[in-house]
Amino acid sequence: MRNYEYDDERRGPPALHSEKIVSDRKIFFLDLKENDRGRFIKITEDVRGSRDTIMLAMEVAKEFLEALQRCVEVDHESGGHDED
Repeated sequence: MRNYEYDDERRGPPALHSEKIVSDRKIFFLDLKENDRGRFIKITEDVRGSRDTIMLAMEVAKEFLEALQRCVEVDHESGGHDED
């Protein structure tokens, strides 16, 4: 497992798995974590040192992913960005 997490351990449990996406001036960190309430994905956007984070419970991760996929499909169908 590659650990791309930038947070130190004092900010919560260590990541079970991490991913990093770099796009232009933004970096996205996706960290699979677990606490006493269950597993969740911590999604952090870093723009030149300014960070915004959301926590996504695994119970809604599939629904979130499906909605995201629909957005990508609509963008593609309407002549938006090409898929990689």
